[in-house]
Amino acid sequence: MAASCMLRSSFISPGLPQLHHQSTSKPNNGIHFFTPIKATATNDAISQQKHRRPADENIREEARRHCSSHNFSARYVPFNAGPNSDEWYSLDEIVYRSRSGGLLDVQHDMDALKKFDGQYWRSLFDSRVGKTTWPYGSGVWSKKEWVLPEIDSDDIVSAFEGNSNLFWAERFGKQFLGMTDLWVKHCGISHTGSFKDLGMTVLVSQVNRLRKMHKPVVGVGCASTGDTSAALSAYCASAGIPSIVFLPANKISMAQLVQPIANGAFVLSIDTDFDGCMQLIREVTAELPIYLANSLNSLRLEGQKTAAIEILQQFDWEVPEWVIVPGGNLGNIYAFYKGFQMCKELGLVDRIPRLVCAQAANANPLYLHYKSGWKDFKPVKANTTFASAIQIGDPVSIDRAVFALQQCNGIVEEATEEELMDAMAQADSTGMFICPHTGVALTALFKLRNSGVIAPTDRTVVVSTAHGLKFTQSKIDYHSKEIKDMECRFANPPVEVKADFGSVMDVLKSYLLSQNSKL
Repeated sequence: MAASCMLRSSFISPGLPQLHHQSTSKPNNGIHFFTPIKATATNDAISQQKHRRPADENIREEARRHCSSHNFSARYVPFNAGPNSDEWYSLDEIVYRSRSGGLLDVQHDMDALKKFDGQYWRSLFDSRVGKTTWPYGSGVWSKKEWVLPEIDSDDIVSAFEGNSNLFWAERFGKQFLGMTDLWVKHCGISHTGSFKDLGMTVLVSQVNRLRKMHKPVVGVGCASTGDTSAALSAYCASAGIPSIVFLPANKISMAQLVQPIANGAFVLSIDTDFDGCMQLIREVTAELPIYLANSLNSLRLEGQKTAAIEILQQFDWEVPEWVIVPGGNLGNIYAFYKGFQMCKELGLVDRIPRLVCAQAANANPLYLHYKSGWKDFKPVKANTTFASAIQIGDPVSIDRAVFALQQCNGIVEEATEEELMDAMAQADSTGMFICPHTGVALTALFKLRNSGVIAPTDRTVVVSTAHGLKFTQSKIDYHSKEIKDMECRFANPPVEVKADFGSVMDVLKSYLLSQNSKL
């Protein structure tokens, strides 16, 4: 039986159903059963009067006092292994591939999780939202039992990531797409400005555990197009763990480059592309005690899948028709599928949405594979794209992505450079400030709406993977119309005007008349 900390206080929240022990005459093997009962004014008052922890006690120490046990567990297994496979590994082993060289997946003990019904899990997850109770204030660790159930809460490294905004894109949907139920999941509103935080908190927490167990891990390394290195360096810095980053020289934005440098990472700028960096980091981690942090490591996907669960939670456990995800190394599309599928299998919802993976046309191996009818996959040489984080021609998680899309009747679309930059500018003009990768996803949405695949009333979620502030130079170049061979149709450059009242008035009158004509 695995030990873990499950805070009693996390089960009690003002205005939410209170969860009580359910008595049973049968042995429960250490499982704590709870049954939701109707919240009352008395229950709310008791909850609100909960005593604060002592002044000299921090939230980790408070968590230790509320320790209980359960029998949830997880392990590595070969990805998509048949029912007769007996190959598996403890999560405490340092292993990245199966014996055959294939990908691994984190497999949870679903029988143990199914001893609790969907209502139990919905109530539990809802009760933890917005709290500072360690570690459940995190959108990832609020689903701890579904992520790393056996890790001690004391080993968790978290910035309370997740719980990101699900934004109703009312004007954008109405003006450009004729849609009434379009949403953008802003995963870039996070600690380091991208969705990579969701996976990195899990991976670095497990590394923290391994180091405490005296496993041979001196540092953690990754190849990156920017966002992975930012997340890795921040979480390693928080835990005091050395981080090593391989970056392709001159291929990422300065805003992305400065993050690992500022967080104290050991940064190698290498004269190659991401695929070349990935090959090197694999070779290095096979020889040195450096833990591999790229999405070849399936631990990260356990954190990333919580964004899918969060979307359902934010819709009060209603399932959208479509979820559109930008794809590069392709771990994220599988993570979203896994999160939705777990919710269905454990009874939180009765179906899953259709997924769309959106790729840049300059780095589109999955799109070409999809258009060929899923025939033999062929890597491509990725060309330069403004969506630099998905400039990957030989994605590690190709098998995962294909499996996810086939299971949900998914679609793959692509976006040219002009299409993705125009889409980004259009979105920004309605109050968003998105990254180019989200522009790729929005382009996919434009195409699927224009072809009638997505209906105007379909509830659709576009996943925004990084913050627009990381990509200001591309926006400056677009609005300055300085991008070669690009019309920049929606550019909004500043108007130069003389410093006198009459000139300013003339310009403003012209502008106001043009705006009035649009009403």
